[in-house]
Amino acid sequence: MVQGLKCAAFRFSVPIRLVRLDPEIIGLVLLAALMHASWNAVVKSDRDRLLSMGVVMLAGAVFGVVVAVFVPFLDLKAWAVMIASVVIHNFYYYFLLRAYAHGDLGHVYPIARGLGPLLVAMVSGSVLGEALRFSEAVGVVLISCGIIGLSFAGGWRQAFQQGWGTTFAVLTGLTIAGYTVVDGLGARASGSPLGYIAWLNILEGPWVLLIGFWRRGFAPAWQHVIAYGWRSALGGVIATIGYGIAIWALSLGAMAHVAALRETSVLFAALMGTFLLGETMGWRRIVAAATIVAGLLLMNLPL
Repeated sequence: MVQGLKCAAFRFSVPIRLVRLDPEIIGLVLLAALMHASWNAVVKSDRDRLLSMGVVMLAGAVFGVVVAVFVPFLDLKAWAVMIASVVIHNFYYYFLLRAYAHGDLGHVYPIARGLGPLLVAMVSGSVLGEALRFSEAVGVVLISCGIIGLSFAGGWRQAFQQGWGTTFAVLTGLTIAGYTVVDGLGARASGSPLGYIAWLNILEGPWVLLIGFWRRGFAPAWQHVIAYGWRSALGGVIATIGYGIAIWALSLGAMAHVAALRETSVLFAALMGTFLLGETMGWRRIVAAATIVAGLLLMNLPL
């Protein structure tokens, strides 16, 4: 399907070709989901999540500098979109860190990631004209419901006891939907999706770590980074590669489809939360996982 994307907010029209994702691309997006869950588990498990997130972002910036040397310079239309993305991403990091400070990984992460595909589907369908087939739309809904259902694995009472965690998780979900749509537009307008993710990481890179040094003080922050930063740096490389795959996929296929595939990272996060962080596992997670799998089948089988 060929169409021109016209978005008044960004004042550009981008001719694109949206295609059904090949199995190889689907597999790569699922790999990106695993990568995303991995770096989130690294941040959640660190005793200073602000500094850990800062090192993740700085490592991504260094990786971006290396990649930017070998890719074409971006089309000028993509830069305004990228600046908007940097702003949204920094709100995302703030809300995510606040959510992790108040709630479990297994509760916060599914809510934040589950809202994204639903909101992206509404925006990309009504505003950008990316129409999903009926089975794909039902699949997106099932995946989002299953994802959010994972957050209630410990029961409704336990979930509502994490009120602030839930609030910040919802705000995180709103920013996830925002940067997914913006980065999808940016990647399509850039002329080089790989270049777009490289420069996005460069522009995002230093801010969170600078705030961390300011909040903690230089000497304590430096000691923490020296002692534990290698884990976060590895997480940053994983995060950059994973989101690079996602942006590349966003430049090819419908945003809601890619977003729903990527948010299956909550399945990996639920397993990590259970086996690595000692969080609760039960029958509710099994039901939620089955719902996600059913949604994936509806989205990707030739029905």
